[in-house]
Amino acid sequence: MTLPSLFHMHLVSDSTGETLAAIAKAAAVQYPMVRPIEHMHPLVRTHRQLTRVLAEIDKQPGIVLYTVVNKTLVEELEAHCKTLKVPCLAVLKPIMQVFESYLGAPHTPTVAGQHVLDADYFRRIDAMNFTMAHDDGRLPDDLDDADIIVLGISRTSKTPTSLYLAQRGYKTTNLPLVPEVALPECLFAPHKAFVVCLVANVDRIADVRRNRAVLMADRDLESYVDRDAITAEIAFTRKIAAQYGWPIIDVTRRSIEESATMILKLLHDRNGDKRADRESGNA
Repeated sequence: MTLPSLFHMHLVSDSTGETLAAIAKAAAVQYPMVRPIEHMHPLVRTHRQLTRVLAEIDKQPGIVLYTVVNKTLVEELEAHCKTLKVPCLAVLKPIMQVFESYLGAPHTPTVAGQHVLDADYFRRIDAMNFTMAHDDGRLPDDLDDADIIVLGISRTSKTPTSLYLAQRGYKTTNLPLVPEVALPECLFAPHKAFVVCLVANVDRIADVRRNRAVLMADRDLESYVDRDAITAEIAFTRKIAAQYGWPIIDVTRRSIEESATMILKLLHDRNGDKRADRESGNA
């Protein structure tokens, strides 16, 4: 069987569609030989809105994934897809069935339930504001205000990693490591923030720096992409991390999400160890 190189994928949501898009992406990447043409249909909550969506599916039929709680709209969407003979799946349904089976209680359909303005939502907004205000060396006056401090030489993805952590609700600040520039004394004083260092191999850093140099006209390109200089910078990172017991994460083959997940695992492990120490009376 010959696979198509492209296929249409319709994502129908009664909310922003963020959850749906993430699930669809996670599934689509498992098929690298084909590429989805994504059609996002957010905030579908009325018959009129659904009618427009169905017209789009008619024009470019393909896989239909949805997160809609209105039963009438769901029945209409599924019936239409059945007529077109295209797959149609409520992506959260299998998960909800597991919850119902285990908890022994039915769920209460809630439009945009994952975006309720609860304490966790405001925590993420607060973390995002904090992280944007303390990017690229702008450390807070009190490091206890930060949850995570990300260190690394230029082009180790400090800022995007910090922003991803902020979206998860962690106040994150980042600081560039430059061998010729002393680190601020506050970093070595007692504080509660979790410090982690990012590194990557010489080839990746040199390639990224070379591509970015076009946007940085004031940068000395030769020294900026010099492999010996980059090697020295990486060695400096490893030395200072070893000196102060800061963990190192190699981001060479990791996505931003993977790097952030690793940071959070290390953070939670540290907090778990501290909790265990307190409970055993060793803290």
